[in-house]
Amino acid sequence: MDWRTKLLDPTPRSRRDYKSLATPVYRGSTVVFDDQESVRDGWQQEKHGYSYGLYGTPTSLELAARITHLEGAHNSFIVPGGQAAIALVYMAYCRAGSHALVPFSAYGPNKEMAEGILRNFGIEVEAYDPLIGSDITSLIRNNTSLIWCESPGSVTMEIQDVPAIVTAAHESGVAVALDNTYAAGVMFDAFHHGVDVSIQALTKYIGGHSDLLLGSVSVRDESAYEMLGPVYRQLGLAVSPDDCSLALRGLQTLAVRLSQLETSTLEVANWLTKNPHIAAVYHPALPSCPGHAQWKRDFTGSASVFSFLFKAHCSAQQAQDFLNRLEIFKIGLSWGGVNSLAVVYPDIDRPGQDFGGRLVRLNIGLETPSDLIADLEAALAELLADFS
Repeated sequence: MDWRTKLLDPTPRSRRDYKSLATPVYRGSTVVFDDQESVRDGWQQEKHGYSYGLYGTPTSLELAARITHLEGAHNSFIVPGGQAAIALVYMAYCRAGSHALVPFSAYGPNKEMAEGILRNFGIEVEAYDPLIGSDITSLIRNNTSLIWCESPGSVTMEIQDVPAIVTAAHESGVAVALDNTYAAGVMFDAFHHGVDVSIQALTKYIGGHSDLLLGSVSVRDESAYEMLGPVYRQLGLAVSPDDCSLALRGLQTLAVRLSQLETSTLEVANWLTKNPHIAAVYHPALPSCPGHAQWKRDFTGSASVFSFLFKAHCSAQQAQDFLNRLEIFKIGLSWGGVNSLAVVYPDIDRPGQDFGGRLVRLNIGLETPSDLIADLEAALAELLADFS
């Protein structure tokens, strides 16, 4: 054999009995078959064997299997991000002429998709009050095919009565999808509460270090799995095996991180409630958070993200100046990582509410809480000097 050909021979030359505590990173598009009779092209690789890298490698399917096990799901898909997870659910459950419901506190890009791509496809997405509970029955139509929940809501943190919404939806034959990112799939048991599809942005707590982009879509039964699978294939939602490897590693420290994040976040949030210039602190574990009773009933813990509102004597510009004075907190979007973040939402849109550019969202990281409080206190002191 010519040496040039030897260079391209993929036949393993070393021993293959190596075992490790880490899942190997498998990269590859082409799957090599033993013979022509074995060739297949299908997305159900965990059932029928590997066919093409687009539908997953042993690395991504291992991540999917572990998410499935963690959430108590029937099966899971790994996709390139949280927004890809949202798109997959919409495309599977809705078609031209469909009607869907989404809380007005949902993740902003979810609503952008509703007003953009989905509207162009002839799908109507109607926003609803996240605290509507069982009264959502009044919004369900004959052509309603999907109801979204996101609990807590994005930025304003409303806790939904998911069980009541599920009951109302299922009585009308409507599927319910939940963005369960805040709970990391573990602090709110989506499938115990009847949800049909649970998505996560694995970018957040599962990844946990602000260095990957992944999402998951987990389903409660085979019918949901069969509904999503062909759309998953058609959309070509391939993921990086390297990102999947990072997510698998993130799973191993998830419990430790969530425990510390909860403790630190509550310490910071409770400190903010005592400041005379703060009008409200929106943290699910605090009574001041809309839907707190549902959190106490349905959740087993709280996470690292919450918001607070400056009182009306603080201007939108002063809220921004406050952020610019922070040292430890970095200004940035996303959350769930080990670093503390802060961002102002000057244009947040909630019916009947005007936050006046004074709503600040914090993500508490793994820094020492006393250092974070000192950082906030120093920035607030400078703000107080401006008031005087």
